[in-house]
Amino acid sequence: MTHTAELTHGLAELKLDLTQEQIARLESYLALLAKWNQTYNLTAVREEERMVSYHLLDSLTLVPQLAGGTRLLDVGSGGGMPGIPAAIARPDLQVVLLDSNHKKTTFLRQAVIELKLDNVEVVTNRVEAYQPEQKFDRITSRAFAELAEFVKLTRHLLAPGGQYVAMKGVYPYEEIALLPEGFAVAEVLPLTVPGLDAERHLVRIVAQ
Repeated sequence: MTHTAELTHGLAELKLDLTQEQIARLESYLALLAKWNQTYNLTAVREEERMVSYHLLDSLTLVPQLAGGTRLLDVGSGGGMPGIPAAIARPDLQVVLLDSNHKKTTFLRQAVIELKLDNVEVVTNRVEAYQPEQKFDRITSRAFAELAEFVKLTRHLLAPGGQYVAMKGVYPYEEIALLPEGFAVAEVLPLTVPGLDAERHLVRIVAQ
């Protein structure tokens, strides 16, 4: 199966209706990621064909869970996941990709330029030091930290009424039990990633 066929099939399974231009941007992002990964070590997944499910489709499972959000912060964005696929799928969403690693944010800035993502900003900073003018109604991460640490480091960035939408593998029972006071789990959703035989969950956390 070609990248395009796998991606198109996966989008249909996720019930995401994207334009041909959006699909082309996702493919261009995949090509950039594979190219830069040879030098910058952005992901442990080396084969482009595996990147479709592991990175693109996995990231895109977040998109239906962002309903009602207008500003998304992707903490520890690394190679741009899930922030860049989400930004491509939701051009109305303002997305900030935050990472403290200069090599990774160099790649992210280049990707934003080449993909013409006007709704994306890249920030090189430690999350605890980041002080934006405007807070975020949705904050996500894919492989940044355990939930308690994630919330503690980013609580100053969450807008009133905002939500965390953390992407996890297996059901994080222990991590949920250690959440700091003042925060609660609204729901834990099992996610199915087309082409990926692994557990995935989205944890929605709100301030009480």
